[in-house]
Amino acid sequence: MEGLQQILAVLAVFGLLGGSLWWLKGRGMAHVKGISGRTGTKFLERVERLPLSPNTALHLIRMGDRAILIASSPTGCQVVESSPWAHVDSGISADHRP
Repeated sequence: MEGLQQILAVLAVFGLLGGSLWWLKGRGMAHVKGISGRTGTKFLERVERLPLSPNTALHLIRMGDRAILIASSPTGCQVVESSPWAHVDSGISADHRP
């Protein structure tokens, strides 16, 4: 009998947690990755990463219609280049043509 009470208590806690999450999501106060039914275009996207050493790398980021090249190191990050995405996209397409 005691085991049944423990199982019911755990199920009640999970039910409260699920109900709270559903309520918060409905009010826009919570977002759980993979559960949301929203589909759309990403505004910020990491396109590629090129490691230069164990602690440094170059990152190509697409932000809307801009391409941003960022260098990251243990001391921080720095923007190396910023250009319209169309310039980068046309260069990528030309390099990967058979």
